[in-house]
Amino acid sequence: MSKHHNKLWYLVFVLPLFIIFATVVLIPFFIGIFYSFFEWDGFSANPMVYVGLDNYIELIDDGRFLNSAWLTLEFTILSLVLVNVLGLGFALIVTSALKSANFARTMFFMPNLIGGLILGYIWQFIFSDGFRVIGELTGYENVFRNWLTDTDLAMYALVIVFSWQMAGYMMIIYIAGIQSIPGEVMEAAEIDGANYFQRLKNVVLPLLMPALTISLFLTLSFSFKIYDVNLSLTAGGPANSTELLAMHIYNEIFGYNNYGYGQAKAIIFFIVIAAITLTQVYMTKKREVEM
Repeated sequence: MSKHHNKLWYLVFVLPLFIIFATVVLIPFFIGIFYSFFEWDGFSANPMVYVGLDNYIELIDDGRFLNSAWLTLEFTILSLVLVNVLGLGFALIVTSALKSANFARTMFFMPNLIGGLILGYIWQFIFSDGFRVIGELTGYENVFRNWLTDTDLAMYALVIVFSWQMAGYMMIIYIAGIQSIPGEVMEAAEIDGANYFQRLKNVVLPLLMPALTISLFLTLSFSFKIYDVNLSLTAGGPANSTELLAMHIYNEIFGYNNYGYGQAKAIIFFIVIAAITLTQVYMTKKREVEM
């Protein structure tokens, strides 16, 4: 009777959340798959023409889509490295014997509390007006100029802003991983004569693999799906040099009214993200060690 009562309470708490999840995620996802087999402009007054797999086949020769995919891959790789290096570095700093550790932890995490759209507009001002003033004061105007108008530098500007926003979030995950390492293990390594870098390489990093698995997964997911910062910072420019896949798909559907074709791009995008993230989790999970 007690088990039945507990299952009933589980259902009471889970069912509303599942209904919301199904309404917001699952049902639109399957509707999107359905639309991807049609040519349609999104207006109910106009007919939906069944085209089968033509939308998917057309992607092979879509140069703009392939360019956005390549730019997204480039952005993701750069962000993946920078975000996790900064996040781990911040975590090591605030877990050391630093007197202002709590203040530093707050300051490192604070950028994550700022919304992506606001963050983009703030950094848009920094890269345009702020860099111009710094360039005039220092004389390095060839470096401190508006990166957002340069097709070669705009992507790096986007990576910097995203990393500045996400590094503090990953720091929290790494802090939890560092604090879960038994003190006896660190003391034993110190007694054996291991210096700081040897302890970091041979003790801390191997035991941080669970935290690394989570951080890499989240960074990959957020990097591939970035839209708000991309919109407010560069809007895909200059000359589409920073139009990442999420923005490209949005423009295809709502800008050009190609609902069916845009949905086909979204489905392929989902499959690629799922394959990459699941592969990453599988590979990093195998390297985790038991404490």
